[in-house]
Amino acid sequence: MARILLAEDDDSLRTFLAGALVKAGHDVIDFPDGDQALEALQNMVFDLLLTDIVMPGIDGVELARKGAELDPNMRIVFITGFAAVALNPANQAPAKAKVLSKPFHLRELVAEVEKVMAA
Repeated sequence: MARILLAEDDDSLRTFLAGALVKAGHDVIDFPDGDQALEALQNMVFDLLLTDIVMPGIDGVELARKGAELDPNMRIVFITGFAAVALNPANQAPAKAKVLSKPFHLRELVAEVEKVMAA
């Protein structure tokens, strides 16, 4: 079981993702924007940051950078329809971060989380 911080501004998608991860046995705390998610990262420890890239407040790439500074051992997965943005070296996304491109099936998400946590 992993403790996961989920940052996703789409309420419906966030609810579905959190539900699938909880059903798979993970502890999930979710937020609708990068600012609230960053505050949680500053006050709690997470095994995995699962974040959208395009969100209100700070974006997912900045959230991931700050999260990696706070906890270099925390794993990071971007969930996005803009994979090229995450992979662009100019964005300075954490090197070990993985990208799961939207659209994806909930089973793919759970499998990717399991894979990242096992690595």
